[in-house]
Amino acid sequence: MKMILADKIIDERKKNGWSQEELADKLGVSRQSVSKWEGAQSVPDLQRILDMSKLFGVSTDYLLKDEAEVSPVSEVKEDSGKALRRVSMEEANAFLNENGKFAAKISTGVLLSVLCPVPLLLLIAANDAGLFGITDGIASGAGMIVLLLLVAASLVFFIPAGIAYSKWGWLEKELFDTEYGVDGMVKDKASKFQPKFVTSITCGTVLVFLGVIGVVASAMVDGHGDALTITMVAVLLACIAIACFMIVNAGIIKDGQSKLLQEGDYDKNAKTNVVLKAVAPAYWLTVTAGFLLWSFLTMDWGFTWIVWPVAGVLYGAISVVLSVVHEAKSK
Repeated sequence: MKMILADKIIDERKKNGWSQEELADKLGVSRQSVSKWEGAQSVPDLQRILDMSKLFGVSTDYLLKDEAEVSPVSEVKEDSGKALRRVSMEEANAFLNENGKFAAKISTGVLLSVLCPVPLLLLIAANDAGLFGITDGIASGAGMIVLLLLVAASLVFFIPAGIAYSKWGWLEKELFDTEYGVDGMVKDKASKFQPKFVTSITCGTVLVFLGVIGVVASAMVDGHGDALTITMVAVLLACIAIACFMIVNAGIIKDGQSKLLQEGDYDKNAKTNVVLKAVAPAYWLTVTAGFLLWSFLTMDWGFTWIVWPVAGVLYGAISVVLSVVHEAKSK
């Protein structure tokens, strides 16, 4: 079907998921100008034509020639010859929306999981300070009940979120192609989100350091540990919980963008690394089991959290080694 310039501007703008106002901002014109172009009430000047050609990723001939038809998109195939699944603009927007909800639920679950020992520590500290006048057994028992309730509450966020999100699991496992305009839309969102991502990582890191400073300061004031030090350990865990919420939420959102763009951990080479995909679940299940076992045996939740940063560093090293081996075998 033949299209005039007005139709092509509308079509390309919608493919990229932009409003008239967003397109106008990118071109440095008013929204009314874009509205007139799309209504065939006026024609953009040559410079705007060139700008739109670069912005939409199409030729000026395509924009200017009424007889130029939309060329069919070639079907991309894997090395095996099998046609790749294509992600439409609607699917991409639906995934990003679902990914945002998933990020909020998982980060809340992580927040509750890290916070769960805080009431226990505060009760023990208060009892050591003589505020309640109860036995250590009662204080510990009450704290354990609250701890288990918070763990249960975290599962209310983890389980439904994981089930709802599982339908998008193929994005991180399968090779796929995107329809025209999808990559541009995702890159635009990723660019806008980058400042928030950096802020979340920075603030989260600073919070943890502040918590550590509080623990060190309390140890200097109260060399025997007891109430003040235990309280500051609880504060440290609260700082870590808030930091985890910020970092996990921002990380999952950025992760979702990387999945659609097939970048970073989700590039085509990583998706075909079968060994890494098999190792990852077993590794993290082992780490989680070890963390819970150690924590419950020692009841030293203020220290056992160190398992996670150590496990993260080790996993990074393992991933690099397996990726190098996989790449070498692929050549």
